[in-house]
Amino acid sequence: MKTRIFILCMVIISVASANAQSTKLTLQQAIESALKNNILTRQSELQMRSAEINFKQAKNNRLPIVQGGYDYGLNSGRSIDPFTNGYSNQQLTSSNANAQGSVPVFNGFQLKNSIRQNELAFATATMEWQQRKDELTLQVILAYLQILNNEDALVLAKQQADVTKQQVDRLVTIANEGATSPANVSDLKGQYAGDELAIINAENALDGSILSLTQLMNVPYDANLKIDREGFNNEVKMYDALPDEIYATALQKLASVKASELKIQSSAAAVKVAASAFYPRVSIYGVLSTNYSSAAMLNTNLGSTDVPSGDYVVVNGTNIPVITRQTKFRSETIKYGSQLNNNLSTAYGVSVSIPLFNSFRTKSNVKLARNEEKNNQLIANNIKFQLRQAIDQAYVNITTTYKRYAILQTQSEAYAESFRIAGIRFENGVINSPEYLIAKNNLDRTNATIITTRYEYLLRMKVLDFYMGRLN
Repeated sequence: MKTRIFILCMVIISVASANAQSTKLTLQQAIESALKNNILTRQSELQMRSAEINFKQAKNNRLPIVQGGYDYGLNSGRSIDPFTNGYSNQQLTSSNANAQGSVPVFNGFQLKNSIRQNELAFATATMEWQQRKDELTLQVILAYLQILNNEDALVLAKQQADVTKQQVDRLVTIANEGATSPANVSDLKGQYAGDELAIINAENALDGSILSLTQLMNVPYDANLKIDREGFNNEVKMYDALPDEIYATALQKLASVKASELKIQSSAAAVKVAASAFYPRVSIYGVLSTNYSSAAMLNTNLGSTDVPSGDYVVVNGTNIPVITRQTKFRSETIKYGSQLNNNLSTAYGVSVSIPLFNSFRTKSNVKLARNEEKNNQLIANNIKFQLRQAIDQAYVNITTTYKRYAILQTQSEAYAESFRIAGIRFENGVINSPEYLIAKNNLDRTNATIITTRYEYLLRMKVLDFYMGRLN
């Protein structure tokens, strides 16, 4: 029973391992992983979220400001009784509570312009985040293509080594029969060693390109990573747009261009925000307050009685006591809640603040804001200038690559026929090994260059697609 369970487990593990090995990383998965894990992209997103919060707060600043206060304390010695507002020389407890609010009426359009400034700053941060994602997407695509390039180069290197190995095996057999020179065998063995070295170099290049992709994805390096080749059998042909069209499209679609233009608009709004300090501020305010004192007493009338005053009058020589009416009171502390209710007071009005002189601070702030606006304009112009240069250079590069690829195809066909003939002549002893190797190396170099040139074309095509907004 245990043996069966063990065998079943091993089968399950083998199937799972085979499925894992057959799973290939698609380009879309690589892009999604990079966008999810890349730290710089996530930081850009956080900056965008912060700009969104600032925009929402700028709109909330139009709402009234309401705040309250409360205190409760013990006073001893000579102090002011908050109930009578007179001096008291006894220990007492006191409390104050207040609530106040204010509503801005006019502040030189600062709120309006601040909302606009933060709205544009939020839009700018959104475009910068999108630009970061677009650039990362392009980097992942280029790294993905580089892996495909190196995989094809490795396959070609192995094929070239197999051809050489077959010739070596054939010559060794012939040499053992004395039908060929040992020098020919040595030449072919040297070529085979060179082909094996080319395989090692191709494997190292492939490992390096896989490392680059995993670093962009911010995942651990996996030397056994396999990628999906579907969708990359593009035909090498002239690009379907001219530089002027590419540039015009890029101005409309590139997030970096949009971000630079939004920055100009945001800095223009910042100038108006700074200039608002020249105008008066008008607001409406209201205050509600009350207080409590342990010294506050409530006296209740209990009636009155006649009592001797201690004085007397003389009537006909007789001292007659003076009787006075005395009212009796009962004193008790006024309850806390009753005092707070009875001592309520309100105040409201209009507050006006007029700027007169602040050491030219407002004037300087306006000048600084205008300088920032001009600087953002120069940045935007430079971005467009560099964009035009990059597009022109990219178009020249892809055109040159296309022409090179067409010539290499013709060259490969010629060298392939030359190598076929050289092989026949070499096998028949008409030519020696150096002549055969020259023909083989010519074909090998051309085929390797064709692979490199093809992927170079695809790389340059993706760059132009990036400017055209075709990556998604």
